Amino acid sequence: MSTYTHESMTNHHAPSVFAEAGHVLHIWIERIRQRRELIEWSERDVRDAGLSWGDVRYEASKPFWRA
Repeated sequence: MSTYTHESMTNHHAPSVFAEAGHVLHIWIERIRQRRELIEWSERDVRDAGLSWGDVRYEASKPFWRA
C-alpha cells in the first residue's frame, strides 16, 4: 500500500491557471493592436499584402476574442 501526498500528486510541468489566463490576455491585446494598425494601412500596404479593403474591414471588425 502506498501513501500519496498532495505534493506527489501535483503536476509541476503543467502551466498554472494564472499563466494560461495571462497568455490568453496577451493574445487578445495583441489582436486589438494588430486590428487597429490594420485599419491605418495605406492603399499600397493593403495591395502589397494581397488584401482588399473588404478583407481589411472584415478583419478589423472582428471582436478581439475571435482569431
